[in-house]
Amino acid sequence: MNNDLAPLSPVPLEQAVLETCFQQLGIFSYDRAKDYVEKEKENNKSAGASWSSLLAALAHLAAAEKAYHSMTFLGQKLGGQSFFSRKDSIRTIYTSLHNELKKVVMTGRNATGGTAPHLEELLSHLSEQLCFFIQARIEIADFYEKMYSLSSQKSINLEELVDCLESILQKYSSRFHHPILSPLESSFQLEVDVLKQLLKAQAEISEWKFLPSLLNLHNAHTKLQTWGQIFEKQRETRKHLFGGQTQKAVQPPHLFLWLMKLKNTLLAKFSFYFHDALSRQTALSEMKTLTAKTNPDYFGKTSSFLRKYDVTNVSLIFDNRGSESFQGHGYHHPHSYREAPKGVDQFPAVVSLPGDRPVIHWPNVIMIMSDRAADLNTLDKVVHFYDDKVQSTYFLTRPEPHFTIVVIFESKKSEKDAHFVSFLNELSSSLKNSKPFASLKPGSKG
Repeated sequence: MNNDLAPLSPVPLEQAVLETCFQQLGIFSYDRAKDYVEKEKENNKSAGASWSSLLAALAHLAAAEKAYHSMTFLGQKLGGQSFFSRKDSIRTIYTSLHNELKKVVMTGRNATGGTAPHLEELLSHLSEQLCFFIQARIEIADFYEKMYSLSSQKSINLEELVDCLESILQKYSSRFHHPILSPLESSFQLEVDVLKQLLKAQAEISEWKFLPSLLNLHNAHTKLQTWGQIFEKQRETRKHLFGGQTQKAVQPPHLFLWLMKLKNTLLAKFSFYFHDALSRQTALSEMKTLTAKTNPDYFGKTSSFLRKYDVTNVSLIFDNRGSESFQGHGYHHPHSYREAPKGVDQFPAVVSLPGDRPVIHWPNVIMIMSDRAADLNTLDKVVHFYDDKVQSTYFLTRPEPHFTIVVIFESKKSEKDAHFVSFLNELSSSLKNSKPFASLKPGSKG
């Protein structure tokens, strides 16, 4: 008889149960996973101690994962008694779960002989790897706490955040690699990869690096689409009043929706900072339609402000002093050589509306930037300057270290004019991109 056609040996019941549970967790079906293992535990009351303990721990893991992805733990005070208490911090929940799993590890190691030594060994091995998964979860939850706390700061050190995230990834990569745990490992990897790419993109946009920020945004977008399809595939059947049934996709958790929101705000900022390079690839009308889809639509808002108040020019200026890689708008071959810019060229307008930067005003703008550097560097002040020689008013503010926004009027305007000051404050605050960090907490504004 041909061995290729021999029937496959059946998978032990416990292995099948574990595979089903982790498949559910891998597709973020926490309630189903929890109900499933609780049912198994109920139906197998005579099962060994390790198996019962692991099933109880897995029910707690499903509940913990649901709490983690809902992000309700952010900004909470420590405390609370019961496992499912809303007052519990996520750290308390996961630590208690870690202790439960440690017991399963020890039981398995101490089991000698017995009816199912292979099973004891498997349960001990899986519990050990799940302990690493839980440690990784605690560190990432702390990371989200840190991001949330940074939302009130004027400037965020994104490189530091990316380094911190990469070190967590490095520490736990291949620490929970058992095939049964692979759905859990994949979902963990997916989340952390998306977060890392978005934070990298945010850092690169702030350095005015076109290609790296584009690639990171694109990769994060692709992974978020993959993740979103998981919820699309899970349909919930609802019976309605008159006997029919409707099906709709499962509502994604807060964490996924927040990552989507962060990607969209970065896309809006990217479209504004690199508007010149992007508009060369398409017709002006098409570009207008595309930027109108971004939220916020920086280009559209600035254009309407310009028309409403008869503004001569609004520019976003990039200070490229000390930037050795600066070569101008868009993508440049990494080996192409261009001399470092000098004089006024060290302050190009990366965005200028309604047309090219007004050359006649540029020496004045640079002089104000130099004289009022201390005020601008606070990242929350609007600087006002009126030059009676050229009968022009300048309003300047700095959203982030390398960028300054200038509004120019060829007439006298008061520094107390609330329309101009509030427009600049709003634009600058939005471009800082720290608001999305505040909206990590469900129900927060940002």
